[in-house]
Amino acid sequence: MRVIRTDIAGLVVFEPTPHVDERGFFTRTLDVTVLAEAGIDPASFKQDNQSRSYRGVVRGLHGRIGSGEGKLVRCAHGAVFDVVVDTRVGSPTFGEVRTFRLDDLDHRQIFIPRGFLHGHQALTESADICYRMDAFYGPDEDTTVRFDDPDLAVPWPDPVAIVSERDRAGQTWVEYREFLGVG
Repeated sequence: MRVIRTDIAGLVVFEPTPHVDERGFFTRTLDVTVLAEAGIDPASFKQDNQSRSYRGVVRGLHGRIGSGEGKLVRCAHGAVFDVVVDTRVGSPTFGEVRTFRLDDLDHRQIFIPRGFLHGHQALTESADICYRMDAFYGPDEDTTVRFDDPDLAVPWPDPVAIVSERDRAGQTWVEYREFLGVG
């Protein structure tokens, strides 16, 4: 499994080598040695989640206030356009957006450290995303920034088909910056 460090501290891509033949494929989805060598404590993960979205659905941009959560994200079925925004106050990449294609062909995964907003858009008829979380879900810590905020200008590749009411009612990036005390 290849480790690809991004230009944002702590944001890491893991690229396995799937073995493909006439039967299908086999790929490694977790290797504690590789995680540890990349500076991620594999024993820190406490919860696994999975969501399914249909073509054009956008989920996000979601974050956590308080201590936050780190997560290892992969697409188990289909393909998604995955988006992260660095919201770590004082980070040299604060407010910067990065995008990734995650799919069931390359099996790439990304580790998103604490202090990021995260969202994705399904690019296939259905797409299953798996999240390995290093903190238990705490609904009181949820925060949402609008997926279509012009200051973030996320380049969603497909027309947006469905967005939850919660995501439509999210804060603007300006409001979130004010909440963080960065105005």
